[in-house]
Amino acid sequence: MSISALIIDDEQLARDELKYLLDSVGDVEIVGQGANGIEAVNLIEEHHPDLVFLDVQMPGLDGFAVIQRLVERNRLRNGGQSAEPLPQIVFATAYDQYAVRAFDVNAVDYLLKPFDRSRVSAAVERARARLAGGTANTQETSAGPQPTSSQIDALLRLLNRAPGADRAAQPAKLIVQAQSRLLLVDQADICFAAIDEGVIRIVTRSFEGQSKCRTLEELQELLDPTHFWRAHRGFVVNIDHIREVVPWFKSSYQLRMNDKQQTEIPVSRAQTKRLRELFNL
Repeated sequence: MSISALIIDDEQLARDELKYLLDSVGDVEIVGQGANGIEAVNLIEEHHPDLVFLDVQMPGLDGFAVIQRLVERNRLRNGGQSAEPLPQIVFATAYDQYAVRAFDVNAVDYLLKPFDRSRVSAAVERARARLAGGTANTQETSAGPQPTSSQIDALLRLLNRAPGADRAAQPAKLIVQAQSRLLLVDQADICFAAIDEGVIRIVTRSFEGQSKCRTLEELQELLDPTHFWRAHRGFVVNIDHIREVVPWFKSSYQLRMNDKQQTEIPVSRAQTKRLRELFNL
């Protein structure tokens, strides 16, 4: 049984390695490759592949967010009903901490980098079994060959959960790189984090540095959701360090933070309601 597949990874070497291994497996037609989450969504909607090898950690839109975007677009096209099945998903990651979450979103399998030929082959065979509607590996693939409406709802609840809520506790300190030093910083000391051209800047009241995280979504996984809020797609703020809420153009707002520069951070229109809830505006 030949199956069509997409490879989505922000690293060219990883894409090349995975394509080489898939070619050796046989009966897998690579119909396209992408380097980020936006390309992933567009390629999936263009090619409707049987299987997608999807990198978890990508700038801007990570692998889990790709799934969410597909589900939301699907529902919009179908009047709130998810009529079109999602492709089979195999997540690729350098960190096995994502394995449980990958299965929670109905993934076929996950692959750890660097890729192993036998694991790639096993993932393909598992996908074949699902596509054929077989019962092989039923313990690991009990969700069935296609997500049902209730499983889609569960997926959205998982993805929309407050960042970090599925962890018992976030680390009290984060590592921030400042020049050649790696500093342990209390979360309470962080005023805000911002992403610019793929680099995440961490700002405290006394210094600035960079995070090793590749996306703000990844950083949020480490932050306490009761104190940190995604006010804008490019900013995560510590609500305890908001100095002033400034009314702005057309009923929008900006946040003046209490860092040295008293940085003003925009609040997206989608987050305006949350801002009003936080401060009873």
